[in-house]
Amino acid sequence: MAAMTTNVNPDLQNERNKATFDPIQLTYLLHNGPQQTRRKRYIQSLALSDRVKQNFRTWTELSREERYEESMKKCIYCAERVKELGLKDPVDIYIYNQMLTGHENSPFGLHNSMFTDVLTQQGTEEQKAKWLPLAKNYQILGTYAQTEMGHGTFVRGLETTATYDPKTQEFVLNSPTLTSIKYWPGALGKTSNHCIVIAQLYTHGRCHGLQPFIVPLRNLDNYQPLPGVEVGDIGLKFGYDAVDNGYLRLSNIRIPRENMLMRHSKVTEDGVFVKPKNDKLLYGGMVMIRSFITGDCGRGLSQACTIAIRYSSVRHQTEVTPGKGEEKILDYQTQQYKLFPALSTALAYLFAGNAIREMYLRVMADINKGALGELPQLHALSSGLKACSSYAANEMIETCRMACGGHGYSQASGFPKIYVNVTPACTYEGENTVLLLQTARYLMKCLNSSLQGEELPNLVSYLNKPTGGRTSTISDRLSLQSLVEAFEHRAARLIKECGSRIQTLTSRGMKPDVALNSTSVQLVKAATAHVECCVVKIFVNEVEREDINPQLKPVLQAVCRLYTVYLLLQNSGEFMQDGFVTGQQVEILNRKLLDLLNEIRPNAVAIVDGFDIPDAMLESALGRFDGQVYEALYQYARNSKLNKTEVSDAYYKHLKPFLDRQRQISTPSVVTSRL
Repeated sequence: MAAMTTNVNPDLQNERNKATFDPIQLTYLLHNGPQQTRRKRYIQSLALSDRVKQNFRTWTELSREERYEESMKKCIYCAERVKELGLKDPVDIYIYNQMLTGHENSPFGLHNSMFTDVLTQQGTEEQKAKWLPLAKNYQILGTYAQTEMGHGTFVRGLETTATYDPKTQEFVLNSPTLTSIKYWPGALGKTSNHCIVIAQLYTHGRCHGLQPFIVPLRNLDNYQPLPGVEVGDIGLKFGYDAVDNGYLRLSNIRIPRENMLMRHSKVTEDGVFVKPKNDKLLYGGMVMIRSFITGDCGRGLSQACTIAIRYSSVRHQTEVTPGKGEEKILDYQTQQYKLFPALSTALAYLFAGNAIREMYLRVMADINKGALGELPQLHALSSGLKACSSYAANEMIETCRMACGGHGYSQASGFPKIYVNVTPACTYEGENTVLLLQTARYLMKCLNSSLQGEELPNLVSYLNKPTGGRTSTISDRLSLQSLVEAFEHRAARLIKECGSRIQTLTSRGMKPDVALNSTSVQLVKAATAHVECCVVKIFVNEVEREDINPQLKPVLQAVCRLYTVYLLLQNSGEFMQDGFVTGQQVEILNRKLLDLLNEIRPNAVAIVDGFDIPDAMLESALGRFDGQVYEALYQYARNSKLNKTEVSDAYYKHLKPFLDRQRQISTPSVVTSRL
């Protein structure tokens, strides 16, 4: 359905011509309609047409120090251009920055997210009036320091202390141990001059738990660390080379009482601590970032799928029928089995990311009105989604890379940058296994409420359904509702089995915490089942919307079925364990999966086109919109720094002397010996 584009690889154009829907309809769905899509493209065009952008250096051939410096230059230019252009909407600013910087991680990233967001969520009106204008106008640069060298996901174990001195009405902050040193916060090493530090609050000799404090780090005139502040970069990492993740050691740093963010909890002038209505309100920043990670993982995986599917449409390999020419590798069923489940997973987490972000905004609005009822459900779901989405994206981005053969290993492919940007999501903002256990604890509370006849939140209402003596309605029709029921049954059974085991262990005298630890493997499986059930339901709800374009709808339904069937088959034992799904139904699903690969095949390129990812963001020779893969790879090779001279410096310095020495060595004479 797509029109011929000049200089497009014929194989790729043929793929677009045989699609059964217009990719723009998917773009509209993913970006909230035509108006928002036009706005997104307009903002991207502003960045793409910027002449200064053309002078930015390519990050792949820069040293780590050069990448940080180049990224700093880009950040500053972006900040100034955003102001000149009058961009106010956070979405517009995000799109512009993303496009102008080439989707690199930014030294200003935490300043523009966690630092300002936590100020907004945790600060009083007076504090926001003081600090937010300074932050938004870049008169100060901030970051968020929670993780320590010895503690990360176990937040309650943090050791940094903030002791209130009522005589001076100041807090005294210290890093009392080596393991209490703040470690890993982005932009802490060299960029930030202020920091929100999470520390254990002490007043009148008593600990009141964790609280957020605004701590100045550097002299604003010369950027030297302030007295008592030891701060620096933590060195090379797996990725994120443009960000100065840092460490921070505090020695008797005094800050005014007003530097404790006091929207939810307070310390009076004489040192009396006033508790918040709900302790989880203090973790709003983490909930926010976890809520947004799901969409980021979906976007990262969608980029990987775009590269792999476009490349697979122009790469030919092996004659299936002698004399008929080499086949497109996308025509091989094994290639489809690698890529189409990844494609369906990308869409699943894009929709789930939108859903959890909307839930976050709604819950935060309710909290501002004093309603805290949905906060536990949001905390549990955001934790579980963060874990499951990052695990899936991490695994499937690598699958996409390997599906591109040797060329996928080149920096020219674009995969290395995507991979190192997504992979850290498995660990930052909470280690995934621990987050799934947090979700599981929430599920155990919901199970107890269900057993007591209490009404359950919508996302866990399936716990009220019986699990015994039921059989799935899965058939050749493969209705989406039958698949949803299977995922609900699996989650409910696993959750109830965990509850039963914990109850058995505690009835034998085991302490509850020990019983939880002794059930932790099952709890992680139960939490994963719950999250995957939620994602399936979100996906099904999206593809069954009445306002979806009629040509797009059956395509999305096929992709949704593939996601659900593939996920079910990957975990078939958990569905079959109590006989809810039978062996015969698994056979049906295996056949249907292969049918779905064939059904999705004509629209694979159109779907990734619908993601609407510009070439300038992909930065991939393999995933170019025009499909001119080999021309791009050839040019990339020619541009290698090693090719600037015909003979390398290493030849003159090392190789030539070595070869000369070898030539000067005479051939050893043959030595004969007598036996």
